[in-house]
Amino acid sequence: MQLDFIDNLNEHGENLVRLYDFGMAESIKLQNALKDFVAGDEETFDISTLDFIEERNCKLIMAISDTDLGVVTRDKELFYCALTFKGFKELIQAIEPYTKREVSGYKMLYDIDSVTDLLFSPKGSW
Repeated sequence: MQLDFIDNLNEHGENLVRLYDFGMAESIKLQNALKDFVAGDEETFDISTLDFIEERNCKLIMAISDTDLGVVTRDKELFYCALTFKGFKELIQAIEPYTKREVSGYKMLYDIDSVTDLLFSPKGSW
């Protein structure tokens, strides 16, 4: 599974952090790691530390927040996915179809009006 950042997708300055190039096994590992994070005591979790994730040009840290902000950054290299517990449970649920069989379609992992989306795409496209 690869992790990267794509800047300036359109005239609105929108961009995305992308998790791509993966199959069912990696989806299961990511979902389990996120479940452990939400059930644990830590407030942040750097998914870049998972042995099956290869960073391309950014880091992504999951962070429990009081409000659902989505992916935020100050420098376009270090990103935080700031969600409430409910938001993380919805994100984990969004990954579910990819843990049941090989899926080729993509999914935005949250529905928040923000500049940066979080794309989950086995083949990298959207």
